[in-house]
Amino acid sequence: MRRNKFLAIIGSALVLSLCLLEGKAQSNDLPKYEVGVQFTALTEPSFDGGRTEQGLGGRFTFNLNRSVALEAEGNYFPHRCFNCGRGPFGDSNGNIAQGLFGVKVGKRFQKWGIFAKGRPGVVSFSQGNSGYVSTGGGGTFPFELMHKRLTNFAVDAGGVLEFYPSKRIVTRFDAGDTLIRYGRRQTNLLTLDSSGAVILFPYTLRAETRHNFQFSAGVGFRF
Repeated sequence: MRRNKFLAIIGSALVLSLCLLEGKAQSNDLPKYEVGVQFTALTEPSFDGGRTEQGLGGRFTFNLNRSVALEAEGNYFPHRCFNCGRGPFGDSNGNIAQGLFGVKVGKRFQKWGIFAKGRPGVVSFSQGNSGYVSTGGGGTFPFELMHKRLTNFAVDAGGVLEFYPSKRIVTRFDAGDTLIRYGRRQTNLLTLDSSGAVILFPYTLRAETRHNFQFSAGVGFRF
């Protein structure tokens, strides 16, 4: 009788321990999905001593496990700049849109985490392809300055610092180098011929890659 009572107590204790362990494991489970919003700033050091554009964006994260995640991010910089970066007339004109997709890898602790990120994508300038074209008419100045969108390949490489005030909320700070690949571009300049008339002179900009510091701060919801 005493033996059966003792076994029942032991069995109950084991079941209770397993339930507590399962509950603790579930409480430590990492939510698979994150959606967030952020403020971001992109600094182009090659122009005007470091021109900084400010924007807003959104992010979606899929956590493969506690160390590795896939991410997609989009940012928009509303300020329209003229004659910004490279040239002639600038390859960074207009406002900027940015789209990135890649991986985040690092270490996650109970209340914070630190990661490295690598995310290829595109950076698009609404008036980045600028140049003079002929209007086909007469007059003393039969030319017009035209602007077209210019989209370039980019890679965002850097670090991420996260804080977890609760299981569902994450605050995040990103810092890194956004490398933008400017392709070879043909444009036109205005010049004078031997008779003094204004004509179009073809001008070619060589391809190059430029570094840009980018910082972001935001908050996300995990589910």
